[in-house]
Amino acid sequence: MRKLTLAVLLAVTVCLPAAYAFDSSATDKPAYLASVRAKLAAKQYDAAATELREISLRLPNADVFSLLGHALWKSGDRTQGMDYYNKALALDASHKGALEYQGELYVALGQIDKAKANLAKLKRLCLLGCEEEEDLDAAIKQATKGH
Repeated sequence: MRKLTLAVLLAVTVCLPAAYAFDSSATDKPAYLASVRAKLAAKQYDAAATELREISLRLPNADVFSLLGHALWKSGDRTQGMDYYNKALALDASHKGALEYQGELYVALGQIDKAKANLAKLKRLCLLGCEEEEDLDAAIKQATKGH
């Protein structure tokens, strides 16, 4: 009986961090962000930012901060957008979404070297490639086309 209890505890301990991971992959998107994602897809950036600010008071995590940065940047506030990407990356330096979005903002700001640094981090994180790496790489290539 002790072995069974120990095995169950070990299984729960190993699986628990994955169950609480927030938006760490394309297939792991928490339900509480579904409404925000719909607003972002519809380019309702101000509405998404408002909702994300409310969520951030209850659940201040890298996913929320990354998406809030994106909503703010896309609504025209690049400074606050960058601030929230930095907050997301301070909580999770390996957050692929924040690295991609921040890199794309760097591209928009003409800071290609910083965008390339984010791309290098994504390449280390995405050994077999990932959407975030591909999107940032495409943004950099588009911005540097002809240079």
